[in-house]
Amino acid sequence: MKDIARELGVSVATVSRALQDSPLISPEQRERIKSYAREHNFIPNVVAESLRRSRVAPQKIIGVIVPQIAHYYFSTILSGMEEEASAHGYSIIAAQSAEQYEREVKICESFLGHRVCGVIVSQAKDTFRYEHFQKLLDNHMPIVFYDRICTGLNTSRVVVDDYQGAFTAVTHLIQTGCRRIAFYGSGMQLEISKNRYNGYRDALLKNGLTPDPSLHLECDNRADAEALTPSLLRRPDRPDAIFAVNDDTAIGILYTAKHMGLRIPDDLSICGFTNGERAIACDPMLTTVEQRGRRLGIEAIDILLDHVEGRLTPGAVERRVVKTRLIVRGTTRGAKSET
Repeated sequence: MKDIARELGVSVATVSRALQDSPLISPEQRERIKSYAREHNFIPNVVAESLRRSRVAPQKIIGVIVPQIAHYYFSTILSGMEEEASAHGYSIIAAQSAEQYEREVKICESFLGHRVCGVIVSQAKDTFRYEHFQKLLDNHMPIVFYDRICTGLNTSRVVVDDYQGAFTAVTHLIQTGCRRIAFYGSGMQLEISKNRYNGYRDALLKNGLTPDPSLHLECDNRADAEALTPSLLRRPDRPDAIFAVNDDTAIGILYTAKHMGLRIPDDLSICGFTNGERAIACDPMLTTVEQRGRRLGIEAIDILLDHVEGRLTPGAVERRVVKTRLIVRGTTRGAKSET
């Protein structure tokens, strides 16, 4: 193989992949290398190849990076991934970044060292650099992003329809009589935060309402919601509804508002985004946007296997969107569920 590589001006790795019909090598390049090998009576050393594969060949194991394994939404995604991977003879290894860039980098290095066949990842909130992901791609390890995608790399991805989910939820609030609607969201460096905010803003504008910047708070967890909400609700021009980026934040708002003596939904309507188990464990039960995490996990596995098994050509990118659904419950007015 070294002789072939030298004569054709390519790497030994390229020769090896071409002789194994790897989809990572173009059909033209594969045929060029295989033709040269035939003309020069190249016969692969089966024993050596077997030993090489036992050391470094990718296994039928998929690496998955999760920001928070304990989070209901991510746990449902993992469930869908495991179910779909198992159905195709693959296993998954899940590692938690705990929303930390440094841990994310180490996990990528570990996956590379263990020669997983591909990586599925939802990036940490504080990830602003992407060299660790690029290193995986440089080593011919396919990546599929889910939920929180990396816009700095042209890779396959699967997301829920964050924009439409937010647009539908805020439209529901407006149609039930709300006019001053606050938005609690994550940092705008995340694509999902931008999309949900844009859905919120566009629903206001479409219905003749002007977005108020003072009603846009950076808050995406229950503790912060309980700390920030009292001052917002004590304002003389307080909101009559709040749309939150996730259910935990919405439940923190609900808990605080009730302890301040407000009636839900008469004085304040609240809508979340997830539809986790906690949404039906609070009183009143939470109106929320259902994300369908299990479906997203299945789609992510299917895309990755298309890369791994050669159904997607080298360099091809697959992008899929999972539809959301608004579930109307007791924290907003109106009794009928909407889609």
